[in-house]
Amino acid sequence: MENLIKTGFITIIGRPNAGKSTLLNNILQQKIAIMSDKPQTTRNIIKGVYTDSESQIVFIDTPGIHKPKHRLGDYMMKITNSAITESEVVYLIVNVADKFGAGDERILDIIKEINVPTLLLLNKIDLVKPEEILKMIDFYRTLHKFEEIIPISALESTNVNSLLTVTKKYLQTSYKMYPDDVITDSPEYFIISEYIREKVLRLTNQEIPHSVAIVIDKISKETDSKKRIIASIIVERKSQKGMIIGKQGQMIKKIGQLARRDIEDLLGEKIFLELWVKVIDGWRSKPNLIKELGYRDDIYD
Repeated sequence: MENLIKTGFITIIGRPNAGKSTLLNNILQQKIAIMSDKPQTTRNIIKGVYTDSESQIVFIDTPGIHKPKHRLGDYMMKITNSAITESEVVYLIVNVADKFGAGDERILDIIKEINVPTLLLLNKIDLVKPEEILKMIDFYRTLHKFEEIIPISALESTNVNSLLTVTKKYLQTSYKMYPDDVITDSPEYFIISEYIREKVLRLTNQEIPHSVAIVIDKISKETDSKKRIIASIIVERKSQKGMIIGKQGQMIKKIGQLARRDIEDLLGEKIFLELWVKVIDGWRSKPNLIKELGYRDDIYD
C-alpha cells in the first residue's frame, strides 16, 4: 500500500523579473520554465512537480503581477489570481535589489485579500549586503503578517533546501498525485514553444519580445529517424517580421540554433527544427486570437 506523504500546490507570485522561474528550475534541477531579463517572460501558468522521499509538491509558476495594458495582460493576471486561490501555500518572491514600489503594493493588496499561508522569499541576496537584508525583513514585517520570511538566492541555491523543509509544515498529508519521474504536466509542445520564445526574447529588443507568440504547427518523425518540428513565430507587424528574420536570415538562424539545443536536451534526441515567421495584426488585443494562439480557452467565457 502506498505511503502517505506531504502534498500540496504552491503558487509562486511576484513582480516581473523577481526570479520565479529561476526558483522553479532550481527546485526541480531541470529547466521547464523559460528565463530572460525581459518583463513578463512567463505568460501562462507552468506546473513543476517536486518529489522526494517524504513529499510531493506541485509548484505553479505564474506571470509577473503587473498592470495590464492589453487583453493578453488581462489574461495573465486572471490565471495568476486563479492559481493563488487554488493553492495550499503562496510564495511571494521579491527581488531585494529592486526598490519597493506601486507593483509591490498591488501584490500585497492581493495577499491581504486571500486566506492562504504566504511565505515571503527575499531573493537575490547575493546582490546586497547582509545588513540591507535585515532592514528589508523588518520593513516587510510592518506590512503584512507572513508565515515565514526567508532570504534566498534562487540562482545560487542559497537556502533553497531550507525553504523546502519549512514549506512542508504547511502541507497536507495525502497520497502522491504523480509518478515519481514526472516533473511537469505541461504538454511537450508547450515546453518546446516556450524554449523557442525564450531565444526570441534573448536575442531581440524594443517591442518584439512582447509581441511574439509561438505556435507548434507539426511534430513528426522523419525517415532518417530524426524528429521534425515545424513552428511559427507570430508577430504583430511586418517590420517585426523583418527583424526576426534578420539580415540574410541570420537572426532566425540563430534563434533556431539556440532553441534546437534546448529542445534536444529536453527530448534526448536530435531534431530538425523549421521556423517560419507570420504576421497577425494586433493579436494581443483580440481575445479570439489569444485563444487560437494557445492561451487557455475558457479565460474570457
